[in-house]
Amino acid sequence: MPDRPRLRDVVAKHGLDARKSLGQHFLLDENLTARIVRAAGPLAGRHVIEVGPGPGGLTRALLDTDAAEIVAVEIDPRAVAAIAELAQTDGRLRVVEADAMRMDAAALCAAPRQIVANLPYNVATPLLVGWLRHAAAFERLTLMFQQEVAERICAAPGGAEYGRLSVLAQWTCGARIALRIPAAAFVPPPKVDSAVVVLTPHAVQPDPASFAAMERTTAAAFGQRRKMLRGALRSIGGERLLAAADIKPTRRAETLTIAEFERLAAAHLGMVASSTLVE
Repeated sequence: MPDRPRLRDVVAKHGLDARKSLGQHFLLDENLTARIVRAAGPLAGRHVIEVGPGPGGLTRALLDTDAAEIVAVEIDPRAVAAIAELAQTDGRLRVVEADAMRMDAAALCAAPRQIVANLPYNVATPLLVGWLRHAAAFERLTLMFQQEVAERICAAPGGAEYGRLSVLAQWTCGARIALRIPAAAFVPPPKVDSAVVVLTPHAVQPDPASFAAMERTTAAAFGQRRKMLRGALRSIGGERLLAAADIKPTRRAETLTIAEFERLAAAHLGMVASSTLVE
């Protein structure tokens, strides 16, 4: 490993006090950042996107692999300056000062591409959903979330954690929790523990219209969890939609499997198409 300044010295030099408005909690333990990178699997020849590198703890671990390129996307100018210094020592690292919420991540680098990131808590879920819409563009996503979000992503039907995010993630990817990280490992420590989720996109992905239909269907179904589906889905077809998908109207959203939600979304898409033709 190259000789690098201590991460705490980098934080002090660039005035990188973690800001709540940016969802910042820095992971400075290089043993843990190395474990996160190992969870991503072999990175030789891969182009890796990191969102929210902060002072560069995870970035350093990525540079210690045989990745072909690392693209660090950072919105905080203080962290951009810190990562730019790191880029001067390794030509594989490219820094992009931008808001990841407004970017097409796949356009940042060539394939095969992965995303490996300790995501800012305040935008982690919308970032993930945006990437899931284009999951075919990525070989793998290795992402750190608040533990409760990680558990929702990987939850099975029937449990309290199972919801819209579970369905969208597992419909498009294989999902597993690779490791859990205690709050005390971060600077400053958040109020909750974190976990790293590895998402591996399925070989066959839904088209944009099908994904949009799944988003609408799951939003309606889980928007009123306590209601039977005939009530929860009333705004998008109710019992007629459920009959088309061969699902009993007395069931509740958390009992449906991914395959059943896929039938619901397909039925919804078909009903929308039929109504458009009639008009």
